[in-house]
Amino acid sequence: MATLALKDRVAIITGGSSGIGRASAIELAKKGAKVALIDLKEENAEKVKHEIENMGGEALVTDTDVSDPQRMEESYQYILKQWGRVDIVFANAGINGKVEPIEDLTAEDWDQTLSTNLRSTFLTVKYAIPHMKEKGGSIIITSSVNGTRTFKSFGMSAYSTSKAGQVAFGKMAALELARYHIRVNIICPGAIETNIGENTFPDKEKLEKIKIPVEFPEGSKPLEHHPGKPEQVADLVQFLASDASSHITGSQIFIDGAESLL
Repeated sequence: MATLALKDRVAIITGGSSGIGRASAIELAKKGAKVALIDLKEENAEKVKHEIENMGGEALVTDTDVSDPQRMEESYQYILKQWGRVDIVFANAGINGKVEPIEDLTAEDWDQTLSTNLRSTFLTVKYAIPHMKEKGGSIIITSSVNGTRTFKSFGMSAYSTSKAGQVAFGKMAALELARYHIRVNIICPGAIETNIGENTFPDKEKLEKIKIPVEFPEGSKPLEHHPGKPEQVADLVQFLASDASSHITGSQIFIDGAESLL
């Protein structure tokens, strides 16, 4: 019978210092995985590392710009030097980016969002493949309901485009890597209690010119009537990382309490 246990497997998580990444790192460690956190916010990632170590797990941190090919490759080499293998990859790093109408959005702001979200996903997967070919493994990508099932977040054209791109990339990768028994799945969270919005500063005056009046149904979270928790997403990540999901690949899984169906 397939199990959720991950003893001695090595998991790499980008954006693991907070929110979904942090919750997933802790959950994977509880199931026995060694966890490598690839993150620019090294101080916060170190806190997660200590949490994992305090409960008897193993973790390490690499301070890395996930959109930089050289730094990503160096991070993988460092992790492999420490633990010798890669079994689970969670491409989770991302930002909301600049929230503005398309006509006001600069090319630089567009590039930053696409680079942080989509280019980093490509690099995270690319550098994992050579080290997963022999034994197979699981790759999980964090996309979103935005750009894949809903399009009501005004001013987030760059973000939505990056999230749609992650889904297409993940499905292409699932087919390409199936021969190596590397599974690739994409999760699409809705509203989750994280801090991703802390560095997002929408220009409300500019957004007014593109907003369409919409009256949403009362109770916009049908299942639980409130945003989901990072730990609920972490449960899904743990399942997809484990042998319990051994026949699942190329899947796009929405985790939003039916929010995006309204």
